[in-house]
Amino acid sequence: MRLFAGLKARYGACVLLELPDSASVAAVRAALEEKGIWTPGSRIAVNQTFANLDDTVDRGDEVAVIPPVSGG
Repeated sequence: MRLFAGLKARYGACVLLELPDSASVAAVRAALEEKGIWTPGSRIAVNQTFANLDDTVDRGDEVAVIPPVSGG
């Protein structure tokens, strides 16, 4: 799992999670929340596309957590 912005600064570029095959994005989010690696408003992307909570993650997929950012 790849992390970006403030999450990357706090936890490093990658985090490993053990999840069952074809886990839902909701399960990924729950695992991150359990580990304290979640910022409200973050989005999860699977294979470089923003995912919905009912989408699944399969072995070999690239999963990224993008926290909310502001620009200016």
